[in-house]
Amino acid sequence: MSIKLIAIYLGCLHTAGQLIIEARKVLVGAVKPAKIKNEGHMVHIKKKRGFEIPEREATPEDLYMMTRRGFVKSMGLLSAFLITGCDDFVPAPGSEKTNSPKKPGKKPSGLYPARRNDRYLLDKPLTDELVAARYNNFYEFSTRKSRIWRLVERFETRPWEVEVTGLVEKPRVYDVDEIVKMMGLEERLYRLRCVEAWSMAVPWTGFPMRDFIKKVQPLSSARYVKMVTFLNKEVAPGQRKIWLPWPYTEGLTMAEATNELTLLATGIYGHELPGQHGAPIRLIVPWKYGFKSIKSIVSIEFTDRMPRTFWNTVAPSEYDFWANVDPEVPHPRWSQATERVIGTNERRPTIKYNGYSRFVAGLYED
Repeated sequence: MSIKLIAIYLGCLHTAGQLIIEARKVLVGAVKPAKIKNEGHMVHIKKKRGFEIPEREATPEDLYMMTRRGFVKSMGLLSAFLITGCDDFVPAPGSEKTNSPKKPGKKPSGLYPARRNDRYLLDKPLTDELVAARYNNFYEFSTRKSRIWRLVERFETRPWEVEVTGLVEKPRVYDVDEIVKMMGLEERLYRLRCVEAWSMAVPWTGFPMRDFIKKVQPLSSARYVKMVTFLNKEVAPGQRKIWLPWPYTEGLTMAEATNELTLLATGIYGHELPGQHGAPIRLIVPWKYGFKSIKSIVSIEFTDRMPRTFWNTVAPSEYDFWANVDPEVPHPRWSQATERVIGTNERRPTIKYNGYSRFVAGLYED
């Protein structure tokens, strides 16, 4: 274990420990002293409870003031921190060759690898496939990126259905393989920028979401697209955390969903998506932070109201609905001015809209 990883881990424990102490203080402060009679007088006696600690062990009030409301808010921030800030593992060069993630088996469908669309090119090399396969955010399974590829082994992605519902002419349930055959596939090379200030360069295989939207014919009253991922606590241990608003939900405006960049991906690196990348079908919106690109979609709903989304619900002051990449707008806990390239640890300047301004800037003129 590296010194850097140990420091990050200890920092998480220290933060959690401080908040637990403050929780005890709040609980202790909420306990009122009992009253008993003693020779005709009312005497206040404070009974010791199992959860109480000696006053000498409590954090001094002038050092760390916290109201009950502030404590609840801090617990929310801690949850976000433990999910996004306590795992900084990147596999060392060469370590991927042993103990590596499995690729999906090749099928005789001839769908992969798909033809590459040369309209979407990159200014940097692709991230090594095995590095990308072992560095994943998939909160349904774990908060630790380096564990996801192991934890998805029991994740079955066939059969898989996607329900199209809401303000749409043709609401129905589709089999995911039916969708793929109906739409056709192409490969696009896209930048991927995480809100945690790291980046990759990935070859996705999929189809434009706007083409699928044309097929299902939403009503003119539809203004947003709401997407929901699967919910299966038996397979996905992260979904057992009851303080998080499962299932994972995301949303786009209709203008964003029908932008030419927006992709529904079913493959990566020339083959089907493996579980850790969001099999069997996920969203890709490359000008937004990665948490907008919802994985393992089971529902697409057209609505006239802005949908509540997972991270905007958990920490609205940190993760807004739009989540567009912008180096000039820092995250409340870190700068977004630069990004760390996974696989090389190169530090690069962050580009507004992740370098896709010519495609999307017009969406946000207002």
